[in-house]
Amino acid sequence: MEDYIAKDQMASVTERREKEFEDYQRRYPAMTKDAVIAAPNTPLSYPIYGAGVMPLHTIVIPGLGFHGISTEKVQVILRASFGTLNTLADTSKDIVHGRGGKELRISTSNRKLLNHILEHVTYTSTVFLVNAVDMVSFETGSYRVKFPVTIQQLPLPKLFDPGPGNHVRDLVTITTKTFLRYHKLQVLLKSIREFYPDVKVIVADDSEHPEKIEEANVEHFIMPFGKGWFAGRNLAVSQVTTKYYLWVDDDCLFTENTKIEKLVEVLENTNLDVVGGRLAGNDFKFKIFYEEGEDGSCLHIRSGSFHPLEGFPNCVITGGVANFFLARTEETRRVGFDPKLQRVAHIEFFMDGLGNLLVGSCSDVGVGHQNRDLATDSQQAAVEKNYSKFRTNTQEQIRMKLSLHYFKNRLKCYTRTG
Repeated sequence: MEDYIAKDQMASVTERREKEFEDYQRRYPAMTKDAVIAAPNTPLSYPIYGAGVMPLHTIVIPGLGFHGISTEKVQVILRASFGTLNTLADTSKDIVHGRGGKELRISTSNRKLLNHILEHVTYTSTVFLVNAVDMVSFETGSYRVKFPVTIQQLPLPKLFDPGPGNHVRDLVTITTKTFLRYHKLQVLLKSIREFYPDVKVIVADDSEHPEKIEEANVEHFIMPFGKGWFAGRNLAVSQVTTKYYLWVDDDCLFTENTKIEKLVEVLENTNLDVVGGRLAGNDFKFKIFYEEGEDGSCLHIRSGSFHPLEGFPNCVITGGVANFFLARTEETRRVGFDPKLQRVAHIEFFMDGLGNLLVGSCSDVGVGHQNRDLATDSQQAAVEKNYSKFRTNTQEQIRMKLSLHYFKNRLKCYTRTG
């Protein structure tokens, strides 16, 4: 990937990239945590999962206990980093030391009392962190363990009303991006109305001389000229008010096989965020493999899928699909579409969604494609010729895209086959 960065800029670009990556690791520490190894034969019991607290709140830590056989005086010590420790047990200062601090010491020869105190140990978050993990240490004698206390601000749910009848029109908005080719867009809209006359369609349009679209249930949003492919996707999806949106290109064609209901059924009954179908008979889907490295990472795109989707015999789990897919509105908005990608872009959305979006593909649903032959109408032919000047991927665009991946995704290599 370094080959796509100007030689005289390489050092400064790399320096800025590494600085941004360090900031990324600071903001998302869970991605860089060391493994926590369970100590063998320890007399201590403690939670390995499920101890969670909201910022600046208090919880009783579940599962703490001492199970040793010693009859002598035992001391246990707990230490925290992002909060303070205490116990609700009413005991003397001779037994419990450090109440309300980051280190709590408990000393007693009474095992029953010790466990009573441990059962009531509290953790109070003292730093407003929205998503962090405090690795609390717990020790006695030569035994020392660590367990996680998750500090997390629970987000408000954002729900979409499916309506009393659970109709497609209340669940799905059809979205598309158009540029110059209004004759293609009109054919698409006509085919949509044949099968889904009451479903809203949102059109993002960055044509130089926009034409007014007067269609029922069509919202037409005008953009600055040539703003680009992904900018148009962002605009269209930003205006969706339904739980799902169906993305199609403006030269697609709805057919009897364009069964939105089937795709809705998949998303309603699985954890998938995106599900695609066939485009012009082609079952295009691909896997994404990511390899981390010290000086940069590698991304590999391979055709195919990972495994079948349970409960849906015609569907599989994959990494990305064609420009015909149904997606959860809120989840894909969080990923977004990089507006720097103006011409040829699609895989990049799934690259940005890697680790956040679960993607599937179903072969029993599809959309057609309009005739690719040259237009016989002279005016339409001129439009197509002008359109191709903007649509064709140039070496400059390819170089820009790869240099973007070098910095933005910290990639040092990228391969694609199939």
